Amino acid sequence: MREGSLEAPTRHVIPWEDPAFSDRAKTEAEMHRIFDICHTCRRCFNLCDAFPRLFDLIDNSESGELDTVAPADYRKVADACTLCDMCFMTKCPYVPPHEFNVDFPHVILRYRAVQLREGGIPRQQRELVKTDRNGRLAGAVSPLVNWAGDRKNRLTRPLLESVTGIDRNAALPKYHGRTFVMRSKSAAPPVDRTASAHGRKALLYATCFVNYNNPSIGEATRAVLARNGVETEVLYPRCCGMPQLEQGDLAAVARSASRVAAALGPWIDKGYDIIALVPSCALMLKFEWPLILPRDPLVVKLAKATFDVSEYIVDIARREGLAPGLSPLDGGVTVQLACHARAQNMGQKAAEMLRLLPQADIAVIERCSGHGGSWGVLKGNFETAIKVGKPVARQAFKNAKPFLSSECPLAGMHIAQEMGMLANDEAAPIPDRALHPVELVARAYGIPGAWSDAKARMR
Repeated sequence: MREGSLEAPTRHVIPWEDPAFSDRAKTEAEMHRIFDICHTCRRCFNLCDAFPRLFDLIDNSESGELDTVAPADYRKVADACTLCDMCFMTKCPYVPPHEFNVDFPHVILRYRAVQLREGGIPRQQRELVKTDRNGRLAGAVSPLVNWAGDRKNRLTRPLLESVTGIDRNAALPKYHGRTFVMRSKSAAPPVDRTASAHGRKALLYATCFVNYNNPSIGEATRAVLARNGVETEVLYPRCCGMPQLEQGDLAAVARSASRVAAALGPWIDKGYDIIALVPSCALMLKFEWPLILPRDPLVVKLAKATFDVSEYIVDIARREGLAPGLSPLDGGVTVQLACHARAQNMGQKAAEMLRLLPQADIAVIERCSGHGGSWGVLKGNFETAIKVGKPVARQAFKNAKPFLSSECPLAGMHIAQEMGMLANDEAAPIPDRALHPVELVARAYGIPGAWSDAKARMR
């Protein structure tokens, strides 16, 4: 077997229903095997905080080897992993099909399944990832929730920190009383039947984040696709389960996969493509669910029919050509490629899409923002998340583009906050918010929306 990732990385089915999967002794033995390989390689030393923690444990141990690191200390390594998959996808030369069979993120996932079984995931964190319940409740009183969640609110954020474990300094997404699904029912954008891609049909899987926190991404997607002749419908059966995956709750993920696949399957049969509006959710539908429920035909069918939104628009451009009417974005765009978009192994689709704009001036950042979903907002993790993401913020300052974009809305929000924190030391404009790349395409088409206001540019 050749080294150096010369073969395409492959992943094994996750045997989460096997009692051995969540057995602590067997899991720690596998962690020891993989950690020892990582120790001899150290190629990932600067990728995130998990590997420096591992190497410090080894270097400061009695023998300077893994054999004198207590298995109880493995948790320190696991606690720093955000399951971004970048070590597996971009760094490790020993991933399957290599005989060493190293899958660092999935062994951490297994460890978290052990923690969950043993009651080691704090209740605060388990409640935090119930995105559908939280979204419905917060949306019902969104002005109050958004006021209380503002990181400048010194009255409520310390209380929120003590109750939920969310760091008082972490920027939090807003909630909306009118979800994307609600908005989609009131008015659909007119479909241009003269566009080259007319005849395509796409079902937008709203995702919990777009539905409750950022309907603008969904509205921009529908508008851009309608301009290109694509008929769209919107559906949101429930969350994809990525927040539960991060905590090792694979049974909950399997329930979500079964329900969503059953709801979306009839639309595939009617000729609709499925578009996931957030990279993490696209990754779940396309790759993670088939590893968890490999024998579910609906899950397998859905995986084959699912596109990331940027991937889908690039596909239109290649096959039929984009509809005319795009204008340049003056000054250009800095786009951060989200880890879970890169993990889909589909290429730089966000950058490819933005380069379709006239006079495109696109600066690409291929580095993790450090946020890590629900991980990065927790007290004890937030400072690490800022440290990991600082190089991205510095690169965005260096690029000096008026538009900041990320495929992951949480990553974009985190980068904008990082830039604001660095602005004390660097005289440079900072963004009020980052936009999803599809929002910038909608802006380039001159379609009115939240993406077209002045706050979309750095100031």
